[in-house]
Amino acid sequence: MAQYLALIYSADVDWWAPEQADELAEYRKFAVDNADSIRASAVLHPTSTATVVRVEGARGGNVVTTDGPYAETKEALTGFYLIEAADLEEAVAIAAELPAAWNGAVEVRPVIAAK
Repeated sequence: MAQYLALIYSADVDWWAPEQADELAEYRKFAVDNADSIRASAVLHPTSTATVVRVEGARGGNVVTTDGPYAETKEALTGFYLIEAADLEEAVAIAAELPAAWNGAVEVRPVIAAK
């Protein structure tokens, strides 16, 4: 079986806020319904907590950090699922069950196996 990373792009919200309870319950249901396929998952803190890291020039150059998100967008990277599936078609079918697929976007990418 291959592994696919399902990157969740949705509204940049505090998932623990009371107004997110219904959608968070949908994610929990997804996790239960797809437990056999999920190898890892995580919710990310809002983009306001992000630090962008760049190195000027080449390796060993001056390290520059910037607070906040890399880019201002309507939807932000808010979490991920590492899914094990027979093929891309099965991975897409699983990702289509994620709430972000209904009101945001889910990017599915194959994972290169370590050698």
